[in-house]
Amino acid sequence: MAQLKVTLIHSVAHRLPKQRKIVEAMGLNRINSTVIQPDNAATRGALFQIAHLIKVEEVK
Repeated sequence: MAQLKVTLIHSVAHRLPKQRKIVEAMGLNRINSTVIQPDNAATRGALFQIAHLIKVEEVK
């Protein structure tokens, strides 16, 4: 199963509370923090909502 490497590149300050919760739930704490997430529909949906704040790469 493929995985996604997610990096926070923009601050969540002054963002909607829902977007802040998604970033926190992903495990991203501060700018340039990175986490590995499974590539599934739930993760893709969450990433779509915060796409303007993150950078996503596929990890094999």
